Parts: sequence; C-alpha cells; structure tokens
Amino acid sequence: MATWKRDSRLTALQRLSCAGLAGALSHSLTAPLEVFTVLAQVGTHHSRRGLWETGRSLCKAEGIGALWKGNLTACLRLFPYSALQLASYRRFVLLFVGDLGHISQWGSIMAGSLAGMVAAVATYPTEVVKTRLIVQNRLEPSYKGILHALYMIYHQEGVAALYRGVSLSVLGAIPFSIGSFLVYTHLDKIWGQPSIRFTPVQNFVNGCLAAGVAQSLSFPFETVKRKMQAQSPCLPHHGGVDVHFAGMVDCFKQTVKTKGVLALWNGLTANLLRIVPYFGVMFSTFEFCRRVCLYRNGYIDSPLTYKLTPGVDQTLKPKELQEFKLLGRRSF
Repeated sequence: MATWKRDSRLTALQRLSCAGLAGALSHSLTAPLEVFTVLAQVGTHHSRRGLWETGRSLCKAEGIGALWKGNLTACLRLFPYSALQLASYRRFVLLFVGDLGHISQWGSIMAGSLAGMVAAVATYPTEVVKTRLIVQNRLEPSYKGILHALYMIYHQEGVAALYRGVSLSVLGAIPFSIGSFLVYTHLDKIWGQPSIRFTPVQNFVNGCLAAGVAQSLSFPFETVKRKMQAQSPCLPHHGGVDVHFAGMVDCFKQTVKTKGVLALWNGLTANLLRIVPYFGVMFSTFEFCRRVCLYRNGYIDSPLTYKLTPGVDQTLKPKELQEFKLLGRRSF
C-alpha cells in the first residue's frame, strides 16, 4: 500500500479509514489478477495454460467465486497493515530528515520501505492464510475460513508455519527500494521538466511506473515466498506447489533447476496488469474519502469539490477547529 501524505486536517482514525477503505476497494476490484498471480507463482495446475486459460479453468472447476479467493483476508489485513505502516513511517522519516528539516528522495523511499517491511512482518500470518485460501480447492476446502485456517495451520504445523518465508519480505524490500529509487531519480529526465511541476496525472504515472519496476525486480523473492507459504504436508498435493524443497535457498535452486530461471517471474504479467487499475481506484477512492472527511470536519463546502469553507483557518487541526467554533457560539 502507498504511504499517504499526512493531512493535519484529518484525524488519525480518518486517515487510517481512508487508506483502509481505498485499499479494500482497489484490492476487491483487482482480486482476480491477484489470484492469477499467486497461482502462477505457486505453480498450481490451473496456472499452466496462460492468463486467459487460467481464469477459464478456475471458474469451470470451482465457480466464478474462486476469482475472489482470499480477498476477505486481504481486505481485513489492510486496516492493521495501514495503521502500522502510517505509524512506523512517521518514525522512520525522523531518521532520514536532515539538519534543515528536509528529507531526500532516497530517504523518503527508504522510510516508506522500512515502514512497509514492519507492517508486512507484523501481519505476515494473514498473508500466509490468504495464500493457503487461494491455492486450495474452493469446493473441497481444507480451511473453512480465516480463523479456521489460522487455527489449523498453528495446530497442525506449529507457529513457525505462520511465518514461513517471512525473511523474504525483508530481502525483497532491497530490490524493491532500489527499483523505486532508480525511477524517481530519473523522472525529471523522463518528463523533461522539474518534479515540482508534475501534474496529478504525471504523479499517478510515476507511481505506477515505480511500482512496475520495483515489483519486477523483487518478484523472484515474492515467488519463492508464495511457494513457501503454500507448501504443506497437511494439504492435498502439498499445497499444489510445482517443486519440492527443504527451505528458502533450496526453493530457489529447485525452481531454477526444474523450471528454469524465468519461472521466478511466473505471474508477473498478471501482476503488472493489476498495477494501473489498483492504484487508480486506490488513489481516487482515498481522495474522495478524504474530501468527505474534510467536509464533515468543516474545512470544505462539499465532498464533491475542494472549495474551501469561507472564514475557516485551514491550519487548525480538527479538534482545534471544533473548539474554535464552539467558542464562537458561546461568545455569540
């Protein structure tokens, strides 16, 4: 999830709600592509015929609802993930702020990457559950739901299974950060103008481009992580993983040995196709939710526009503005 620029006119709960709702809606609308990506990374039999055939095969075998397997888990995960990411991002920013109070592009990316890493590790068990729910047969499920999956994984495989592959979230953050940095440091050359003049559309394109490059570089780590999350002796066909391995390094070796090095990027097409609609829906939803909150707080005239409410000091925080209005009524 993106790191949102803090608006002091919103409360912490409102910022979290906006980010969570935006993420949930964007993920729900692009969930089928997420399912295709995970199935291709794991290497299940549904994913061995191309993107279109994967969808057809999956719907024929398990029904159209299979395109949204694991989506509820992903949506519920967004709220604690967003809260941890927003909170830790503000802490990490302090580490990279210079003496004059400014932060470099690299510092900002590093702060965002570290914040995302903290949130990912803290909520990692829900990611394992999401992967298991996606790879299982929806009509003959091993897990009946989120809580049942958490209980069964813990009961049958131990707590370590809920964190299988977590180190790859940390390692994958390195190429992800490098990819983001390479894009953002060359944007002025790409557009032929300073970054301070970028329009909202250009900033949206920049975000999608950075995400595409960063995710492509870190994708092998994601692929191995998905295989490790899915593999289990307690599941039919060991979770449907296309290679057998004993650990992280062995998973890399076996994948390259049996499937070829390009197999580490299986599912990348579906993942890249997901970027534009995902970020488009997420940012537009976040901005609309933000306008609704600003309207409720009294800063703008309507949630449909950015027209400021006349006579309202936009530098006041929500609580300060309410106290100011209450004081004005009492004085009147």
